[in-house]
Amino acid sequence: MERFAALVDGLVYTRSRNGKLALLAQYLRDTPDPDRGWALAALTDGLNFPAVKAGTIRALLDARVDEVLWRLSRDYVGDTAETASLLWPEPQTPQPPTPSVSEAVEVLAGATRATAAERLAGLLDRLDANGRYALLKLATGAMRIGLSTRLAKVAFAQAFGVDVEQVEELWHGQAPPYADLFAWAADGAPPPDAQSLPLFRQFMLAQPLEDTVVDLAAFAAEWKWDGIRVQLVHVAGQTGLYSRGGDDISASFPELIGALQVPAVLDGELLVRGSHQGGEAGGAASFNALQQRLGRKSVSKAMLADYPAFVRLYDVLQLQGEDLRPLGWAARRARLEALMPQLDPQRFDISAVIEADNLDQLAEIRARARDDAIEGVMLKRRDAPYVSGRRAGLWYKWKRDPLLIDCVLMYAQRGSGKRSSFYSDFTFGCWDGDPDAGADLLPVGKAYFGFTDEELKWLDRHVRQHTVNRFGPVREVDRQLVLEVAFDSVHASKRHKSGLAMRFPRIHRIRSDKPAHEADRLDTLRAMVAD
Repeated sequence: MERFAALVDGLVYTRSRNGKLALLAQYLRDTPDPDRGWALAALTDGLNFPAVKAGTIRALLDARVDEVLWRLSRDYVGDTAETASLLWPEPQTPQPPTPSVSEAVEVLAGATRATAAERLAGLLDRLDANGRYALLKLATGAMRIGLSTRLAKVAFAQAFGVDVEQVEELWHGQAPPYADLFAWAADGAPPPDAQSLPLFRQFMLAQPLEDTVVDLAAFAAEWKWDGIRVQLVHVAGQTGLYSRGGDDISASFPELIGALQVPAVLDGELLVRGSHQGGEAGGAASFNALQQRLGRKSVSKAMLADYPAFVRLYDVLQLQGEDLRPLGWAARRARLEALMPQLDPQRFDISAVIEADNLDQLAEIRARARDDAIEGVMLKRRDAPYVSGRRAGLWYKWKRDPLLIDCVLMYAQRGSGKRSSFYSDFTFGCWDGDPDAGADLLPVGKAYFGFTDEELKWLDRHVRQHTVNRFGPVREVDRQLVLEVAFDSVHASKRHKSGLAMRFPRIHRIRSDKPAHEADRLDTLRAMVAD
């Protein structure tokens, strides 16, 4: 565990990408199985201990540390694991040796809600502050140390001199501690089987168009639909549905699993149908409707009927055992169009190509697009193969211009990780009527990005200087500061007091020049809700 704790500590304090890669690659080479496999799983969100929650840690500290000291320290530090690791009292009796990563995983995996606190405490007693921090991050699955899953895969490839694209291809068929994956990469064993299982393949991604000038004759334009990007895989009689991150979401959408009977790997946008949800009859409803289906472990018959799911297809990666990814987009598109008659029209359709002669004409079409389910436009080079990740010059995304509204800052909360010392999570509201006649502010959204580092410091200082009340970690501020908020769409919501929910809100500008009573009213926001 000491080696893993040193790795976590090093990753936290190393800013450069190459530095992080070098640290993790060295750890993977020097650490024996299965510790390195469990560590890799912890760093890539591959571990889950349902019995261990943040509340477990809070309860342990409440029983061992002065309650006021714990609360004030947690508020100041901004991170539960770091606070607990520093405040944890040293044991008064001799302890067994420091546990290995494997032992810690075994102990936590065997915990129940009734035994989790005792088991976690026993491990914490055997560690120093750095070890306790690493253990708590591992146990709760909230690493947040500046290392993405993609970066971890790159480090794995660098550690053993293998191709990162092949690592991506094999990764999703393996389970922690990845014994077969390490045997292949480190010891020269044959690669794990990836052909006879319905495995996730890495998505091809787009770069923002921004100021790039493209020749539209070389590109095809499609709508960028506002659902969730998915991959549907049918191999050897088995079907899997995967999210953008490679998570298996098959259980949430059982109607799609039975719908694909052709051996294929399909790339598309998961949407729900229904005119009653604000979409065109038989077409795509808003993302707000799709959210009713997301994350559910079981789906009722009523939910299946009210929010029927379908996939709007973009691409075909494999078909009848043939890998089509080396082909250009135009060739793959032709194969996808030829496949469509074999697919259930209730569960699949194809994303239409937008006909435009030049970028100016496409810009006009894009500007008129305010359909609930449209997020923007995609530009795909016609001769581009399907390659994982973002590659320059192949695919571009051209999001529609955001909606804007002036809101008043109401509450703020500290961030986490590098932002744990700053108030960076902001809740804002609009007036429920005429503010000069005594109307209330009602919260309409929360944002934690969109501002520069300098603006963050300014906002943090404003919060500290204008706090009027505190609710645990949340500070209420006086209703003075106006924020111009950008968002993609707004929908009716029964879960919010205002009756509205924004899609992707972010701070667009700080309007310190604007009086709070001139901020927008809820009626303005309601008028932006699509029919």
